[in-house]
Amino acid sequence: MRRFFETIPGIFAWATLVLMFLLSWFSPVWVSIFIILFDIYWLLKTIFLSFHLRATFVEMKKNIKVDWLAELDKLKVESQKLKAEEVGQQKTFDLQPSTFNSVRDWRNMWHLVILPMYQEPYEVVRESFARLATAHYPKDKMIVVLALEERAGEAARVVGEQIETEFKNIFGRFLVTVHPASLPHETPGKGSNEAWAGARAKEEIVDAEGISYDHILVSVFDIDTQVFPEYFSRLTYVYLTTQDPLRAIYQPVPLFTNNVYESGAFARVVSFSCTFWQMMQQSRPERLTSFSSQSIPFRTLVEVGFWQKDIVSEDSRIFWQGFFRYHGDFRTEPLFFPVSMDAPVARTFWGTLKNIYRQQRRWAWGSENVSYLLQGFREDKTISKRKRWYWTFNAIEGYHSWATNSLMIFALGWLPLFLGGRHYNETLLAYSLPHITRFIISLSMIGVASSAILSVLLLPPREEKLGLVDYCAYVLQWILMPFTLIIFGAFPAIEAQTRLALGGKWRLGFWVTPKRRKPKE
Repeated sequence: MRRFFETIPGIFAWATLVLMFLLSWFSPVWVSIFIILFDIYWLLKTIFLSFHLRATFVEMKKNIKVDWLAELDKLKVESQKLKAEEVGQQKTFDLQPSTFNSVRDWRNMWHLVILPMYQEPYEVVRESFARLATAHYPKDKMIVVLALEERAGEAARVVGEQIETEFKNIFGRFLVTVHPASLPHETPGKGSNEAWAGARAKEEIVDAEGISYDHILVSVFDIDTQVFPEYFSRLTYVYLTTQDPLRAIYQPVPLFTNNVYESGAFARVVSFSCTFWQMMQQSRPERLTSFSSQSIPFRTLVEVGFWQKDIVSEDSRIFWQGFFRYHGDFRTEPLFFPVSMDAPVARTFWGTLKNIYRQQRRWAWGSENVSYLLQGFREDKTISKRKRWYWTFNAIEGYHSWATNSLMIFALGWLPLFLGGRHYNETLLAYSLPHITRFIISLSMIGVASSAILSVLLLPPREEKLGLVDYCAYVLQWILMPFTLIIFGAFPAIEAQTRLALGGKWRLGFWVTPKRRKPKE
């Protein structure tokens, strides 16, 4: 059944593509009506999502300006008052999660930060640790783990030693782990390395020093991830004020802006598109799952068994592990707060395009979670039917849309004209179809325009100020979006889903996105 479930995304995608041609040939009238309705749906969805995008942007910009450490101090004062009132009233009941949060002292909270590394250069790794060192949170309450790979060789070990020498005295605890190569039942990659590092931190620091699992939040970041100063304070605040904090994973907004001025137009448009999708999902938390950099309570992480070691998409799988471990009582809590990462960049233009495609293909390989999801629903009947149908539809529809929507919009506006035959082409509908679809899609470009403006507003500061020509270039680059949706959206998604359906030698391993920095002059 697991293998059958793995074929579902690919079957749906290819069935849609084949039907596009067959129905354009045999039923061009119905296809024409369908694509007009589908374009209207796309327009309404674009408008709907643009409101969510703007809401997250406003909330995120507001949160960046807040001194969250000061807010935590206010929370402590309020909780002490509440606790004093409870003692005065001689309340002896067991504390519920919400009440438990209100009386917890944030100064007891530890942050375990795991940064898995492969063969990234020293400059990239040092930038991330330098930003980590500026965190507006007590450093003596931070446990930092640099997770190396044995298969990365001597160069990675040297970088690890340099980083340890420079930063080990800044944080309360500092640990360098080396994930052994060729362990059984593992897929070499980020997930297996994270799981190894987490287990070592548990054994050598958390258990050895008797730190309470309930007082630790684990943040796992790609090695190029750079945190904003208030990230850990914001994370702690959300954790201490949310309902059932142990039943959630905490998701920041990924901004791919570390090297934005070194990356090309294609890399910027694709990366910002990913950022905007994650921002839209933050305002729809009922649909939000974990992605890339994330934070999770240590007790929860231990109970779900750390990250799975034999898959590629461990960053999204950890959400589903929690979902089934707690029989559907699990969620992703949006932080409305960013972390910054690298856009895929290579030394050459074509090398950059290849890296973008491979990165998108690896993300699209997340469709492997569909089989895990369906199998979990078969085995756990305690999860409500509503949740089972809701998440099944969202998962399958999401990956199907990724692979097919842009191709349908592009192709179905003209395929009936080429395949529908002379009789169809003499109808008024055939004459009007391209004009109608062009008009609807033109209206939906309003969403692209808003994305262009937001992408400029999210640009990080730099020494040389941007001029009017620069701003115009960063806005006009969004005319590439129709191409990126197909070339770096639909195509890698179709390939990933096809490989997953075929299985065996066609399965993808974990591809590490190369990181680099332009040499300083």
